[in-house]
Amino acid sequence: MTSPTSGRARQAARNDVTILAAAKEVFLADKRAPVAAVAERAGVGISALYRRYAGKEELLRKLCHDGLLTFIEQAERASTATDDWVAFETFVHGVVEADVHSLTVHLAGTFTPTEEMSADAVRADELATALFERARHQMRAEAVPADLTMLLEMCAAVRVPDQARTSSLRRRYLAMLLDGLRAGMSLPGPAPTWAELSWRWMPRPDDPDVSSRG
Repeated sequence: MTSPTSGRARQAARNDVTILAAAKEVFLADKRAPVAAVAERAGVGISALYRRYAGKEELLRKLCHDGLLTFIEQAERASTATDDWVAFETFVHGVVEADVHSLTVHLAGTFTPTEEMSADAVRADELATALFERARHQMRAEAVPADLTMLLEMCAAVRVPDQARTSSLRRRYLAMLLDGLRAGMSLPGPAPTWAELSWRWMPRPDDPDVSSRG
């Protein structure tokens, strides 16, 4: 016989999945949307949402941390491949298919990362850089790991109303971008700097603290 407690736990878990899926849709459309819009999209009461997440910033943090953990998972899985280029390509395809960057790019700077998130970000960067370096001998001489960040963001920017079509288009342009990364003619212009990659995480006086919007 199923206990009432286990039944409530399963319902809470289902609610959490529904809330996170709704939050991703809502905040991709408008990062300044209130948590009430998330509850409405998820079809749950606002009290159910607040029982799981203390506020908007915690919800935003959860979404981005989950994406970061997915990034790490894809990198660790790809690292087991014996062929250097296959490992790198598998990693990049996995990250694009998981749609990791859509939220992290869109929500950057809207919440304060935790120490755990910062540590995971370092781990993610180490794994991605290691995969890049493994495949470097098959790339253009001037290619650098920072180029990978921009490549992934370019794919995340591809979006049409139909989700299946979005995935198809991202695979198409990812193939073009990876082909362009391989050894060949010189690339124009310098690679992106660390400041150019991290500027979005810096607080800006003209951007209100969205976490204060309920």
